[in-house]
Amino acid sequence: MLHGFKAKAGPVHMRVLRTFFGRHLRKSMGELHQKVLAGARSGLWGSSTVWVGSSLTTESRYPVMLLQYNLAGFDHRLAGLMAFFRSLLLVLAFLAATAVAAHADKRVALVIGNSAYKNVNRLKNPANDAAAIVAVFKAAGFDSVDLRQDLNVVEMRRALREFGNKTRDADVAVIYYAGHGIELDGTNYLIPIDATLETDTDVLDETFPLDRVLFAVESAKQLRLIILDACRDNPFAKTMKRTIGSRGIGRGLAKVEPSSPNTMIAFAAKAGSTASDGDGKNSPFALALVDHLTKPGLDLRKAFGFVRDDVLKATSNAQEPFVYGSLGGNDVTLVPAATAPAAATPVDQDATMRRDYEFALQIATKPVWDAFVEKYPSGFFTALAKAHRDKLAAEAARIEATNKAKAAQEEQTRLAIEGAKAAEQAKAAEQAKAAEKARVAAELANKAEAAKVAEAERAKTAAIAKAAEEAKVAEAARVKTAEAAKAAADMKTAPEQRAIDDKVATLTPPADKSDQPAAVDLTRSLQAELRRVGCNTGAIDGNWNTAAQKALDLFNKHAGLKLDVKIASVDALDAVKSKAGRICPLICELGYRADGDRCAKTSCNAGYRINDANECERPQQREKPQAKGGEKQIQDKPKPASGSESRSGDGSGAAAAAAGGGCSYEACLARCVRNTGGGGSGCSPYCSSVLRNFALTRRCSP
Repeated sequence: MLHGFKAKAGPVHMRVLRTFFGRHLRKSMGELHQKVLAGARSGLWGSSTVWVGSSLTTESRYPVMLLQYNLAGFDHRLAGLMAFFRSLLLVLAFLAATAVAAHADKRVALVIGNSAYKNVNRLKNPANDAAAIVAVFKAAGFDSVDLRQDLNVVEMRRALREFGNKTRDADVAVIYYAGHGIELDGTNYLIPIDATLETDTDVLDETFPLDRVLFAVESAKQLRLIILDACRDNPFAKTMKRTIGSRGIGRGLAKVEPSSPNTMIAFAAKAGSTASDGDGKNSPFALALVDHLTKPGLDLRKAFGFVRDDVLKATSNAQEPFVYGSLGGNDVTLVPAATAPAAATPVDQDATMRRDYEFALQIATKPVWDAFVEKYPSGFFTALAKAHRDKLAAEAARIEATNKAKAAQEEQTRLAIEGAKAAEQAKAAEQAKAAEKARVAAELANKAEAAKVAEAERAKTAAIAKAAEEAKVAEAARVKTAEAAKAAADMKTAPEQRAIDDKVATLTPPADKSDQPAAVDLTRSLQAELRRVGCNTGAIDGNWNTAAQKALDLFNKHAGLKLDVKIASVDALDAVKSKAGRICPLICELGYRADGDRCAKTSCNAGYRINDANECERPQQREKPQAKGGEKQIQDKPKPASGSESRSGDGSGAAAAAAGGGCSYEACLARCVRNTGGGGSGCSPYCSSVLRNFALTRRCSP
């Protein structure tokens, strides 16, 4: 029994429910007990009371009246109970929301901006960029955002160590670095402000490798993000001494491949290229990050795609950011998408009436139906309640008429037995007949009311079925409308989505080296670029032959580089592409001369021709053939003459030189040897005559 109910230790709401029901039942039973006893004393439950079955005693009627009393007050107490449950549900919903908020992802960030370098020129924007990124992360609700500016080597080591301790229980860890960086032998390093880097070996002692930065975020559970705005033109490389001549120091930073999953490394400029510091307060890369990185619900790969587009537009396609690493198939965001408010559940206006109708139907007494009709004067369920109330009234009338007919029959029998007079018997018979008619009328009325109730129930069932069908049709129409709207939206956004997917495709490099052109395409491209700068005159056939190697060697000589000519490499292609105009001088064939980037035909005046030196000269007159002896004497080298002859020859030679424009045996001989290899066909007619006369007469005159 609930009278002796004792609440055990348990949840608070269970103890409250037990206390509520216990008090309710004890109060109801106590009050009804007093009323039933008072009714029994005053004859309230005497034999004149009509009961179904007419066999209940005062003791047996007690539980029935107790049940009726409890049901009569149940409606009011139920309203209070439902209000309590509504409050309890609100409390539980609040606690659930608090629990969800307590289990949100923990996000931490470290922002470093190095501007005040001590041994090279100061950078103007890293400090401003770092402050802007810190403001973005704080606005996005990061749990911890650490700003560090102008760090030397000791401070930078301490900052990375402290941030590594914070990432041990974090879900998302982000490091942003703005400043100078350097690439040495394929490894990237971040440069503190106190670095000197006099030699290439100082890089290992005075800077921090990128792997040390990755180690600081390795403990994060869901996402590790490194953003490097350190691809600026490195001033240390210009003055750094190399201990090994073959050690390479590249432009910008080298390409990386993170080994840890869910790790992304973003460069302000693609590997091997430099980034712009910008003309304004912030760099183009930092401005794009501020606009897109922390948009709620935006996947990181799409965010960096939008960053790439903005930077390319701001720098006229001179700087292209790049992202290395890979993520899973699900969207990865720095800021979760805002939860859309749940659609308001349509309120059923008849829900309360339906609930109260079902409660009244369980009791099914005339007072309950009267209370229901009084509370709800109109409505579908009100009509049903009135029908049930009329049915109860008809049933009560039928029972009363039956009892009266039975009493009249008993009275008639009694009078007949006692030998009543005929008039009294007739009167009794008439009364019995009238009672029978009344009983039949009551039966008919009862059947009519029962038929009305049945018809009302059928109408109720039909109305409920019709309402369900209308709701089903409305739901189908809503689904169809939603699908049509979604299809239209998909058709509208399909081109934009394909463009976004094409942009996202450039964010994640493939695992293999498929981003490099094939060997044949690389060779063909390099041959074409060498022809563009004027160094390749051979065919562009994709075959790296001797002619192509000579073309690259010629490019090295005129460009001052030392590229490997044995193979066609990406570095060679990038070096040739970086030259805007002609590097190798233009070489024309005989009879043509260089005119800008083309060869123009050489035109000589009338009476002149092109010689072997590609110059215009007057052609020589052919000499008549000489005797063999004379030819032999001409070919033989003349002997030295006597003193008088020499003097005479010298005087004649001087005169001849004066007459022939400075011609002498030695000058004529030297020219003949230079032009014809020893013959006389290359000399002018005058010089040929002087040479021949000198050979015969040892005199210089012709």
